[in-house]
Amino acid sequence: MTGQIQGNLLLAQGGGPTAVISASVRGVIEEAKKHCCIRGIYGAKNGMDGLLNEDFIDLRKESEKDIKNLAFTPAAALGSCRRRLTEEDYPCVLQVLKKYNIKYFFYNGGNDSMDTCNKIASLAADQDIKVIGIPKTIDNDLKFTDHSPGFGSAARYAAICTMELYKDVESLPIHVCVMELMGRNAGWLTAAASMAKINENDGPHLVYLPERPFVEKEFLNDVKMWHEKVGGVLVVASEGIKDAKGNPIAESGIIDGFGHKVPGGVAQHLSNLVISKLGIKSRSEKPGLLGRCSIPMQSCLDREEAIKVGNFAVLSAVKGKTGCMVAIKRVSNDPYESEMGLVPLKKVANVEKKLPDKYINKRGNGIELSYKEYCLPLLGEPLPEYVSLRKTPLEKI
Repeated sequence: MTGQIQGNLLLAQGGGPTAVISASVRGVIEEAKKHCCIRGIYGAKNGMDGLLNEDFIDLRKESEKDIKNLAFTPAAALGSCRRRLTEEDYPCVLQVLKKYNIKYFFYNGGNDSMDTCNKIASLAADQDIKVIGIPKTIDNDLKFTDHSPGFGSAARYAAICTMELYKDVESLPIHVCVMELMGRNAGWLTAAASMAKINENDGPHLVYLPERPFVEKEFLNDVKMWHEKVGGVLVVASEGIKDAKGNPIAESGIIDGFGHKVPGGVAQHLSNLVISKLGIKSRSEKPGLLGRCSIPMQSCLDREEAIKVGNFAVLSAVKGKTGCMVAIKRVSNDPYESEMGLVPLKKVANVEKKLPDKYINKRGNGIELSYKEYCLPLLGEPLPEYVSLRKTPLEKI
């Protein structure tokens, strides 16, 4: 193609890793090798830290086998960071890009990373440097994309863990179990725990999300009702649930590199409430980081789309596009089909996509069927089918 910019490519990753973030690295590398205008293919170690420190690796020197297997490797292959760039940093970023003749820059991350990417794109607009954001987040809170790579695998993990935990609770129905899932201020991932529910009395019996205020009295009444009804109760709660005044139900007290309060401790807090207020035995569970990096529970669809967004990012940049993020558009649901497109970074940066109200029941403690219809294709392979015995009683002799 005539008019293509000759130069090097640099890829960096930011924020929390996922089970498919490295699949996007594979997508970028494989597509970049198809274009003669792209000479060097570099990776910045540990995101913006690596860029500012000029700590790069030559991705052309990685073996084809290893590049292929990136799609089946958890976490960020290039290393990540949670560094918020200062105004003083941005001129340094541009200086490094020019020094290494970087004409194609890609940043793979979530909301904060897209903000960084947008600022770099604005700064590099008159430098013939093409800047594209590659979406990634298990929280699924990036706007203007049907979903984000990383979410499908984390949702599959959440669904299966909930299924397994419910079978455990069902087999010894003497207590309440509270499981805490990640997702910060959005309930997309916690809602995926509902994919395990088949029959009315199955777990999870209660699901609490950041989009609805958490009311302690209602929570205790709901737990008591379900305990009297089924014995063993499974509650799933988002790490980011808040009360009516917007105060976190529990938090770690830690501030991350972007200034966000790190949530945590919700499951233990709710479990303590059940014990102290209801006098019912309770336990807490928190899959935590395992929920975002598990390869055995990786969604095949998630993996394939993560590769495709990497491919599409490079193809778009080579065609002259810049200042955009790759977005996934759902073409059909059954059978599931999607296509790739672009959305301006300035629309995406620092904007959170919350779980729509239509997906949450009126009580605010469960999920509607419409969410399951949205989420199911993203889980990839069919969920496992766990047996429930009929338990037909034998007549006494």
